[in-house]
Amino acid sequence: RQGWPGCPPGPSGPVERYLLYDVNPPEGFNLRRDVYIRIASLVKSLRKNGDDWVLVLPPWGRLYHWQSPDLHQVRIPWGEFFSLTSLQANVPVIEYEEFIAENGGPFIDQVVVLQNYAEGWTDGKWEEKVDERPCIEKSMYTKDKQGYYRGWFWGFEETRARNITCLSAQGHASIMVPVLQKNITVTSVMLDRAETLLHDHYAGKDYWNTRRSMVFAKHLRLIGDEFRAKYLNSTDDGDNTVYNEDWTRMKAKLGSAKGGPYLGVHLRRKDFIWGHREDVPSLKAAVKKIRSLMKKHKLDNVFVATDADEEVKELKRLLPEMVRFEPSTEDLELLKDGGVAIIDQWICAHARFFIGTSVSTFSFRIHEEREILGFHPKTTYNRFCGDTEKECEQPTHWKIVY
Repeated sequence: RQGWPGCPPGPSGPVERYLLYDVNPPEGFNLRRDVYIRIASLVKSLRKNGDDWVLVLPPWGRLYHWQSPDLHQVRIPWGEFFSLTSLQANVPVIEYEEFIAENGGPFIDQVVVLQNYAEGWTDGKWEEKVDERPCIEKSMYTKDKQGYYRGWFWGFEETRARNITCLSAQGHASIMVPVLQKNITVTSVMLDRAETLLHDHYAGKDYWNTRRSMVFAKHLRLIGDEFRAKYLNSTDDGDNTVYNEDWTRMKAKLGSAKGGPYLGVHLRRKDFIWGHREDVPSLKAAVKKIRSLMKKHKLDNVFVATDADEEVKELKRLLPEMVRFEPSTEDLELLKDGGVAIIDQWICAHARFFIGTSVSTFSFRIHEEREILGFHPKTTYNRFCGDTEKECEQPTHWKIVY
């Protein structure tokens, strides 16, 4: 892969190794974006040590929140949701199908299933460590007649693994560097349950470089922009949110963004209300808060991103002026549930004022997007409080680092 920065081709070209990964199946779209940041950081650490590693992007599919009944949402490449050239300006990445083509077939040499330590923290001390251990959970992989391992593999039934081991790991992503350099010498390695590894530098420069490189696919941004212009009287020029597609040149001053003349709302319902969580408001209380914010900030329009199903009718009755992005069936085929979620986030990210849901990764990703666009923290780090919540702590401001 000539032309990657710091990777001059040797006489026979650099030795190329592939890192693949997957995440615990129930985890949603926005936590998976967070795990990508951890693994990208690991690839950077591996490359610093002179090996030519390439990150293989795990195809999207079959996520819990993607509940459109008639859509076949599986084996979706990253390019449908994110700009690959933007990702590649941060770390070398390829789509899974490209890996199959380059690798001479759908074989993964080694799957490493990451797990916590069965005994927990010994003596209550937390230390970074990693050891090959027996698998704690029942394996998600089965051996076929040829001795290969079959598994979910993002819906690619033809993919097989040559070998599988379990590793107990406790620590930051970079603890895997020595393992991948010394103990495992095969060409392609997949880390399953990659969310086990922690961030190397949460909210530091490296974190933000990777996060900024996760530029949404252009067609999704354009649809969001058209929607803002048409229904919310919002344009980049008027809102001071001019976007540079080249994230390495995008550097908005904190507080420079004004935002469109509307309130952006993320109201997470579904599993957040089933959990009877006390930090999630009733619909009535949420609407009351929305109205008071609109009055306070002199805003006539409100855009709502929500996963509420049955409750939407009730929400509409309580808040008839609310605007939502509701694609036609044909558009949904093209955008998929993931694309709709991104458009929702993009529109929320451009609002004059934003309020989200407590500890929701969907809201966190909007915070980051607004931070990149240069919004004042007071307009971003806000959440709804539960009806009976005593201490309603607001989200932390993670300041962008360039």
